[in-house]
Amino acid sequence: MYSTTDAEVIRLGMDCLEKNLGIIDTERFISALLRERFDYTEWRKKYFADVDLETFLNEAAEYSKAHPFRGGKHND
Repeated sequence: MYSTTDAEVIRLGMDCLEKNLGIIDTERFISALLRERFDYTEWRKKYFADVDLETFLNEAAEYSKAHPFRGGKHND
């Protein structure tokens, strides 16, 4: 079974951020996270607080169709 290392996760995350935000806004994003002491778990609880289960499952299924898991390493 493939296990992603921390370095690979960071690289993939940075690639994703740069692809979607650009280098400048990626830097701004990281700075904001560090400055605001961002708590992802707490953010996620608040973000999904008003989402009912059926909506969540439907959106997850649509995302899965649009972004199929290809197993193992990240492939672009």
